[in-house]
Amino acid sequence: MQTRITSLFGIQVPIIQAGMIWCSGWELASAVSNAGGLGIIGAGSMYPNVLRDQIRKCKAATSKPFAVNIPLLYPNIEEHMNTIVEEGVKIVFTSAGNPATWTAWLKERGLMVVHVIANTKFALKCEAAGVDAIVAEGFEAGGHNGREETTTLVLIPQIVQAVKIPVIAAGGIGNGAQMAACFALGADGVQVGSRFIATPESSAHQAFKDRIITSAEGDTKLSLKTLTPVRLLRNQFAEQIQAAEAAGESKEKLAEMLGRGRAKKGMFEGDLEEGELEVGQVSSLIREIKPAAEIVQELIEDCKKAIQRSLKLLAE
Repeated sequence: MQTRITSLFGIQVPIIQAGMIWCSGWELASAVSNAGGLGIIGAGSMYPNVLRDQIRKCKAATSKPFAVNIPLLYPNIEEHMNTIVEEGVKIVFTSAGNPATWTAWLKERGLMVVHVIANTKFALKCEAAGVDAIVAEGFEAGGHNGREETTTLVLIPQIVQAVKIPVIAAGGIGNGAQMAACFALGADGVQVGSRFIATPESSAHQAFKDRIITSAEGDTKLSLKTLTPVRLLRNQFAEQIQAAEAAGESKEKLAEMLGRGRAKKGMFEGDLEEGELEVGQVSSLIREIKPAAEIVQELIEDCKKAIQRSLKLLAE
């Protein structure tokens, strides 16, 4: 399956594993890359020395392309960027910030840059900044999200119409039929996050993985809209945050409730009640933990079946 994205990155299939904090270290990234997709190390939860170690372990585990994701709000971003260049990483996914800030610097050093957006305004900014591709992430996605609450089904065709560079669809993609739908909307590839959390290779805590595969429809909700929108799995902490928002608490109070290390507490340490559990709506479709390579294979096979079903309907 060849698209502009497979050609750009030199990968076999147009499946990108999202760079999720506390969930996507070198083991997951290398497993997805070895399976033919593009694995991503999520640097947002890593100190600079940890990121360097993760990159080196990933290079030892795969000869295939892989990337690093960096939220542009990260406090040690200069060190991270220098580490990425020094270690020979060829692809960087940036998010949560202005794409113009680092794109030129990275491209001058020979790297490909992809930026994550949730609206047309920032898609156009990305193209003007010179990024190589865009991840267009819909409302269904887990973790930090756009304020517009535009669903993937609506967002992707808008972005495809607005820009000429390749578009990677994200948000609510966990099976091959959803992947096929994104191609029908004009996407050149898909980014999958939540489905890859429930893998042996994910660095998420086992308790978090088990909670995902037992989640039900409606168990996630977009919260902290006045501070920084994030989709959370229902638990005691999420309910406290939602109650505070409903009561009209200030941004300062919400930030205080969020505190430091809340995401690590939930996703990495496995505190299912007081921790922050970031996962997408598609979690209600995930019912088993299986190796990343199997997920990549299933996505491709089921995507092809979905496309064949559509072609059959057209022929009748």
